[in-house]
Amino acid sequence: MGNTDESENPMITADNLRQFAPRISDAEAQADALETARQNSTVNTPQRLAHLMGQLFVESAGFTRMEENLNYRNPDRLAALFKAVKGPEDAAALIAAGPQAIANRVYANRLGNGDEASGDGWRYRGSGYIQLTGRDNYRKFGEMVGMDLVNNPDLVRQPPTSAQVAFAYWDATGCSPLADAGDVEGITRNINGPAEQGLADRRDATARAMDVWPG
Repeated sequence: MGNTDESENPMITADNLRQFAPRISDAEAQADALETARQNSTVNTPQRLAHLMGQLFVESAGFTRMEENLNYRNPDRLAALFKAVKGPEDAAALIAAGPQAIANRVYANRLGNGDEASGDGWRYRGSGYIQLTGRDNYRKFGEMVGMDLVNNPDLVRQPPTSAQVAFAYWDATGCSPLADAGDVEGITRNINGPAEQGLADRRDATARAMDVWPG
């Protein structure tokens, strides 16, 4: 943004967040957290911001949720999504045991987590605007933002830290050049992985964000 004083000309405000995400709660606090983090990132054009916000909209269920929804009800779906779940019967038992049991199973011995009994799956479940997941990622991105997220994982589920992590993740994975090229698929792979889950929703959210933050 050149020599413009960004604090006087914020790109993310409570008003444009409400316009983009009508179901958002505490838009003022979320806008402040996101705008503060944005100013220390490469997200310095409307196009980059629109691509980022489109992704965050899907990851956070329209800026209404700061942690992964593990309230599964369908055993077949849970079994299909995670190899660690051994069929519908196993899935039904996990569902009965609750979200913590599900997280500890499906994220055990992955992403730097310990085994199922360690509790790491739940402790480092998908959290924040970018759905940061796994002990290794909490350590890596905690170091990037200067916080001990391994020992304080709940910080990732609060807007100020979550926003810093989201922008650090965006920059670390090279998403701004992809946004310049309009590459929603590439950004989705960086953020969600090769499965590109919710790609159609991400396309739609990005298009809507471009109306809110026109270039």
